[in-house]
Amino acid sequence: MATRPKNPEPRPQPRLYLMTPPVDDAGAFAGPLAKALGAADVAAVLLRLADADERSQINRIKAIAPAVQSQGAALLIGGHSELVARSGADGAHMTGIDDFTAALEALKPDWIVGCGGLANRHDAMSAAEAGADYVMFGEPDSGGARPGFDAVLERVTWWAEVFEAPCVAFAASRDEIAPLVLAGADFIALGSAADDWIWRDPDKIAATLTACAPHLKLPEVAS
Repeated sequence: MATRPKNPEPRPQPRLYLMTPPVDDAGAFAGPLAKALGAADVAAVLLRLADADERSQINRIKAIAPAVQSQGAALLIGGHSELVARSGADGAHMTGIDDFTAALEALKPDWIVGCGGLANRHDAMSAAEAGADYVMFGEPDSGGARPGFDAVLERVTWWAEVFEAPCVAFAASRDEIAPLVLAGADFIALGSAADDWIWRDPDKIAATLTACAPHLKLPEVAS
């Protein structure tokens, strides 16, 4: 997930960033995940882990990592930065500036560290200045609440106009994807533990993501 070049010409095509539900049984989740990765251009998978002892969580990550990485996507762990080095993951996604800052020393520069749950512009700028590989806007919190969509659009537009660090924007529905792309998001995050329209029906995952693809396309620029 490379840093946005200055004045990119043309702008890179936005890609998907998939967020999993909390995974307990890695074997059972492998099938739906394979369908998702086979149906769309996925840059990264954020693996959220169900509560368990440390060894069980490491084993889950090791079971998932090859399937993700063999498709050219990065595997990021939701929180649990202490598990990254021992599990074969590519990095961690941290929620909130404090947890992000605490993870930096252990993970940089060898692993990806992204930051979401950013309460304000100052925290977003602080994360970027500290070396975040990306910032995320609009994702639901642990209770399923998220900012209003207009607020997310405003934040993504501001970021894209001012900063080079990549921006991941969370889309709660297919209809939100195109406006976020137009606002300047580099990656579109899909998948919510609260209302999961991506993973809800394993038999429809491929069709759901295929239907999202046209909404990721950049608008044509007149010559």
